[in-house]
Amino acid sequence: MDKTASINHGNPSQPDSGSSGAVFAGGLIKQYKNANYPALNDFSLAVQPGEFYGLLGPNGAGKTTAISILTGLFPPDSGTVRIMGMVFRESENAIKQVLGLVPQNIGLYDKLTARENLTFFGKLCGISGKKLTERIQEGLEFARLADHARQPVATFSTGMKRRLNLAVGLINDPQVLILDEPCVGIDAQSRNLIHEQLTAINQRGTTILYTTHYMEEAQELCSRIGIIDNGHLVEEGTPAALLQKSGRANLEELFLHLTGKELRDA
Repeated sequence: MDKTASINHGNPSQPDSGSSGAVFAGGLIKQYKNANYPALNDFSLAVQPGEFYGLLGPNGAGKTTAISILTGLFPPDSGTVRIMGMVFRESENAIKQVLGLVPQNIGLYDKLTARENLTFFGKLCGISGKKLTERIQEGLEFARLADHARQPVATFSTGMKRRLNLAVGLINDPQVLILDEPCVGIDAQSRNLIHEQLTAINQRGTTILYTTHYMEEAQELCSRIGIIDNGHLVEEGTPAALLQKSGRANLEELFLHLTGKELRDA
């Protein structure tokens, strides 16, 4: 993927590629009960097939809400979501066949083994028989956990859990893979392995939407990035074009310039 393509100089909250891409969000609004401000405020996004798109933003900017809505975990108050041209209310089962999710919170069952977790989530995706057996073995090898297949997840390190969490998200061999902070709290070796694997998956044609707090990850991995703050995109483009346009030395400088240096712990 060419990381030096020209930047979209239009309003980043108004995607100009229509609703036929791999992931499309148009004018999403979401306000939680008792919140003073909407979590998403006219959030729009278009990710094209084959892209490795990074969604960056400070705490509370709306990243996880956006991911939750894009993966159908709950609906927006208003706006449109399409995955490979399909909408959840009409094609939820079909979307589940092409979509993979790796959540920020590790979504594994600690009392089950690595193999049992892959089996459980594979069956949830409607996979069975020989295909399920093959996908489980591929997942264990992908996560470098074939030698730990019969161990309870409770005995795993954080890096092992993160790798298995990724393997679960890939159990249905998705066309679109959405990851929310998949490398939080892991060692450098596991992070490097996950980066290598995601790059290989993307090069084979899988569309990836990736949220991260690590600016160097985004600059290394992503063909295009969007920066979200206050519930909408404030900037979007390739890393190289964004830095050239802004005159900043790196993505961290640009990120702080756009979102400010005020702490977002609350």
